[in-house]
Amino acid sequence: MRNVLVVNAGSSSLKFMLFDMESEKMLAKGQVERIGIGNALFTFSTEGFAEKQSPCEAPDHTAAVRLACGALTDPAKGGCLKQISDIDAVGHRIVHGGEKYSQPVKLDEHALAEIEKLSPLAPLHNPGALQGIRGCEQVLPGVPHVAVFDTAFHQTMPEESYLYALPRELHDKLGVRKYGFHGTSHRFVTERAAEMLGKPLDQVNLVTCHLGNGSSITAVKGGKCFDTSMGMTPLAGVVMGTRSGDVDPAIAFYLMKNGYSAEDVDTLFNKQGGVRALGGSSDMRDICSACEAGDHNAQVALARLVHSYAMYIGGYVALLGHTDAIILTGGIGENSWETRQALLKVLGGLGITLDAETNRHVRGVEATISGKDSAIPVIVVPTNEELMIARETFALLK
Repeated sequence: MRNVLVVNAGSSSLKFMLFDMESEKMLAKGQVERIGIGNALFTFSTEGFAEKQSPCEAPDHTAAVRLACGALTDPAKGGCLKQISDIDAVGHRIVHGGEKYSQPVKLDEHALAEIEKLSPLAPLHNPGALQGIRGCEQVLPGVPHVAVFDTAFHQTMPEESYLYALPRELHDKLGVRKYGFHGTSHRFVTERAAEMLGKPLDQVNLVTCHLGNGSSITAVKGGKCFDTSMGMTPLAGVVMGTRSGDVDPAIAFYLMKNGYSAEDVDTLFNKQGGVRALGGSSDMRDICSACEAGDHNAQVALARLVHSYAMYIGGYVALLGHTDAIILTGGIGENSWETRQALLKVLGGLGITLDAETNRHVRGVEATISGKDSAIPVIVVPTNEELMIARETFALLK
């Protein structure tokens, strides 16, 4: 086994990457957008062939997979495979595995039925992923398919971390509990941080921070998830791009008594909240530029954002007892020096210091941005969720 295709399918999109697992090198990547809704676009690139976008016909996910496989085997487009049969396995990103899946699983009809049962917990994600799987199975019928779950890494949480203070029957009958998300990213940076620190994985304690338009922070104890900021859904936790993060639940009842529908409240919290609500944009580049220009609302948005990060980081440092490092990843964690600077300033009460010069120049690379006298090292580690999915697929089937 050598070539693993990683697929991340949504209801109207399909992203893919091809990896050579002997070297863990990415050979090609692409995506199909607007599947089933007209005016579809296909983007594809390989080493030596610049990214190219073109109109395409993609009435369904099967057609999208055919486009991907066609490009992978077309020398004129930079295709790196001689034939489709050179794809040895397909790894699929599945957002929600519920309590059932704490590890990747080889897909068969039983597993697909179980994933479909979990769709009420991730109605925006699991159905699209299932469409992607069905499309891949039609185009690549003789190839093993593996599901890798975003929630799996968090299944090691103890009850005191994942249970809400609500009647247990809600958990037992309806699955109401904390699940956590971004697990594949948290797993990747945890394993990489252990390597960087020179410690066995089962001996490393970390606070891993996946910070982007969607963000989550995780306490890693002995290499395993002990707690995480997102909850039953990705709405909970820190302030995000358009998501409110933690709010008083009674706000929803108050708004509904004042004429808001349940759908209105859902939209408000998920799509109209976060830094967008406070600062006018969900893009931290816009927020940081506005802060520099003296915009008060943007300054409040940045301050509220790092306030929410710091509350979780500080709480998890306390819960872990000893913390080997704080890891920053994701679009903001890897690239926004201004946000990192503001965060480390707030974390000064933990004895954390900033190497301002290093921090200012770090963008998308591994680097320690804390000062030499910092009580806890703060390290930027770029995530690679697709490679992690490829690794887990390869490991399961090898």
